[in-house]
Amino acid sequence: MGRALSDIKSELKDDELLDAAHAVLDNLVPIEREVKTLGGNCYLARIQPYRTLENMIDGVVLTFTNITEHTRAVAVQEARLLAEGIVNTVREPLIVLDDKLKVVTASRSFYQSFQVSAEQTIGLPIYQLGDGQWNITALRDLLETILPQSRVFENYLVEHDFPSIGYRKMLLNARSIISQTGEPQLILLAMDDVTDKG
Repeated sequence: MGRALSDIKSELKDDELLDAAHAVLDNLVPIEREVKTLGGNCYLARIQPYRTLENMIDGVVLTFTNITEHTRAVAVQEARLLAEGIVNTVREPLIVLDDKLKVVTASRSFYQSFQVSAEQTIGLPIYQLGDGQWNITALRDLLETILPQSRVFENYLVEHDFPSIGYRKMLLNARSIISQTGEPQLILLAMDDVTDKG
C-alpha cells in the first residue's frame, strides 16, 4: 500500500506493465494482455481507468486472472490436432500416446497391421492393447526410461511374438511433442516392420 508500481518486484516476466498503465491513464483506453510468471503460470492482465464516484479519473485498476490451465488445455488441443494430422498422412503403423501412455489416436496402418479396431485401441494404456500384447519389457524401458530423458529414440529394434499376428521384428521410433509451457504432452510412436528384411 502506498508504494509506486515501479517499486514492486513481481514474478511477472512482462516488465512493460508500468508503461501500459501510463498509456491507459493518458488515453483512457483499457489494455488486456497475457503475462507469464517466472514459474510458468499465465495470467490475463487487464488495465483500465479508475473512476471515482464523482466520475473523475483517479488512477488505473490492474486485475490478474489466472489462465494457466486454460492455456495448457489449448496447447494440448493444438498438439493433438497436429498429431492427428501427422497420423493421417503416415503410411507406417503409428500411434499417439498422452503423458499417461494412453492411446489418443492411431493410424489406419496400425489398425491393419495389428488387426485391431479403434474401439479396441483409443483411450487404453498401450500395455493393455490386444490383451496385453504390447506389454513388452523393451518397450516399457523405452517409454518410461529413455524417452523422458532424451525426448526421442530412433530405430530401436524390438522382437516380439504377438498372439494375433505372430512373430514381428520392428524398428521403433518415438518423439515427445513438447508444449509451449515446456511440458511433454504427447508421444508419437512409429513402428517399422522389418520382419522380412533380414
